[in-house]
Amino acid sequence: MTVAEVKNSFRGQSLLSGKGLGADADAFTTADVGAAGWRILDEDVSLPAAVLQASAMQHNLDWMAAFMRAYRVALAPHGKTTMCPALFQRQMQAGAWGITLATAPQVQAAHAHGIGRVLMANQLVGKANMAIIARLLRRPDFEFCCLVDSVDNVEALGRFFAGSGLRLRVLLEIGVAGGRSGVRDDAQAAAVVQALQRWPQALALVGVEVYEGVLKDEAGIRGLLRRTLDRFQALRQAAAFAESPALLSGAGSAWFDVVAEEFAAVAGEDDVQVVLRPGCYLSHDVGAYRQAAQRMQSSNPVARDLGEGLRPALQVWACVQSRPEPERVIVALGKRDAAYDAGLPQPHWHYRPGSDAPVKAAPGWQLTAMMDQHAFLQVDADADIAVGDLLSFDISHPCLTFDKWRHLLVVDDDWQVREALPTCF
Repeated sequence: MTVAEVKNSFRGQSLLSGKGLGADADAFTTADVGAAGWRILDEDVSLPAAVLQASAMQHNLDWMAAFMRAYRVALAPHGKTTMCPALFQRQMQAGAWGITLATAPQVQAAHAHGIGRVLMANQLVGKANMAIIARLLRRPDFEFCCLVDSVDNVEALGRFFAGSGLRLRVLLEIGVAGGRSGVRDDAQAAAVVQALQRWPQALALVGVEVYEGVLKDEAGIRGLLRRTLDRFQALRQAAAFAESPALLSGAGSAWFDVVAEEFAAVAGEDDVQVVLRPGCYLSHDVGAYRQAAQRMQSSNPVARDLGEGLRPALQVWACVQSRPEPERVIVALGKRDAAYDAGLPQPHWHYRPGSDAPVKAAPGWQLTAMMDQHAFLQVDADADIAVGDLLSFDISHPCLTFDKWRHLLVVDDDWQVREALPTCF
């Protein structure tokens, strides 16, 4: 098939607009898409479409790798953010230790696409989920660990994996009162460790884990991290870990700098592997994670030394479809296309087909509401915006934008499409 034929076979179909490639396109590869010569600004792609800027992603990959090296810690980015195997591979190629995931089906999907080391930052519950992991553990190319925080879960895992003739590696999760999962105090921690010792052939305690993102203030977060480190050190001194190096893991996308600082006390020691798990750094955003990055730039010496921080790499492009009132513009973008839970998308680029280049959206333009397939854009009555214009939107909370798309378009700095990457949601 010629490049023109490939391009025409995609043009005019809703192939990349959140529902994914249709049956007629199953034979086309990422290379075909790159060769097709599509350009967002030339209206070659059915909009709305989720778009990743290649240069921004590469900057973020390099930035995070340098940050982790500075603290002598390993990176296992949380794959639930993108659930995109091609992006997992980019993260591994940039030096990631492994990939973090949240559910057994996510783990299965990642392994099917070449990910051999997974930290499941969650409890493994339910026989069907245990069976998925058991099947994977029989494969020599698979390394896995998950979390435990209760005697009940330990007993259920022990019975299942003893019956399977397998040994499951687990991390003790430390939690905080009023938070999510995790043991709340020393007594609960001791009970879980004792329960693990009753299943030496089926379960192996290999480390300690915490998720600090359930707290919002830095002082509380540092307190939780120090309690986690104390518990890790106590278990280490008691020779309670079944392997060396023992794992010490934490960090979502907002406070990974603070986790790196607090766990620096043991990072780099021969019998310790510190693993941090931010996932949203690859795409970044203009909401909570940009605020977190600004905090890091002002307070963390490593972030300051790295110069420019993370760049927003994910945008959703859409068309203006109506201007029923002078100050109201309706955009063909809705809740099924972009996250709205942590702030509405923000207009970034404005492009009129046939013009030389996009321009920045006027500062006063803002979305005021979203429906399933429509967004309400407030503009000045004399704003130069018309039906058929293209708009790009920056987003907040990447996880809940990625999961609305079957394919992601990777573009260069001229908005030419280089790849179409499938997701596994």
